[in-house]
Amino acid sequence: MSSTTISQSRALTADPRRAGPRLQRLAACLGVCLLLGACSNADLYSQLSERQANELIAALQSAGIMADKRSKDSRAWTVRVGQADFVRAIDTLRSEGLPRDDFESLGRVFRKEGFVSTPLEERARLIYGLSQELSNTLSSIDGVVVARVHLAVPERDPLADRPRSASASVMVKHRPGVDMSQHIGQIKALVVNSVEGLSYDHVTVSLFAAQDFTRNAAQPPVAQPMATGVAPAGLALGAGGVALGAAVAAAFGVLGGLRRRSRRDAR
Repeated sequence: MSSTTISQSRALTADPRRAGPRLQRLAACLGVCLLLGACSNADLYSQLSERQANELIAALQSAGIMADKRSKDSRAWTVRVGQADFVRAIDTLRSEGLPRDDFESLGRVFRKEGFVSTPLEERARLIYGLSQELSNTLSSIDGVVVARVHLAVPERDPLADRPRSASASVMVKHRPGVDMSQHIGQIKALVVNSVEGLSYDHVTVSLFAAQDFTRNAAQPPVAQPMATGVAPAGLALGAGGVALGAAVAAAFGVLGGLRRRSRRDAR
């Protein structure tokens, strides 16, 4: 500790009447610092489309987490939340399957390029494109959070007595409380009718319920109007607000004690 700081501390102790204004300034500075720390935001996801950013903000606000979006060029968007809500925001979005993946279409997979593809490359692209199309279709079903389709299509052997059958494995992660078991038959039929040589018995569907992180969440906050590229004025302070109130209360408590001591000494 420096000699200047030691002398100031002794001066405050020796004359409590001088401590009042100094502690008031100290409490004000402490309050401003904690307020700025509580209001600081952390980038949650970036390089998002505006549709993806709006989906994230809607899901977070439904879980009681305040969020805002920003963009420099109205193309790539960044979603931000308060530092105190960062972990809960990640868990909430994970349970909702957000941000959603951009699936490839067969048209994009087989777009014309300068090089001639080999038959093996064309087959691999076809299997990949079918998997992406089916995953995208299943993900659009109400109640589905994430869907993935993995295809195993063996190469045809003209010398084989019996051609090997194709197979498919489907993973569906659904919202808590949604019964997807009644749709297993429909999911299998959709996959079977989309892949040549695939039989109904060679399709496996696995269902998984997403964890509900919003069960004990606070009431959704009032939505704030947002302008393009401008953060809302009101942000959730979270735990930082509690720390701010406690620190300011403690500072003014010390100030009140010193004032009472000053009055007793004056008597």
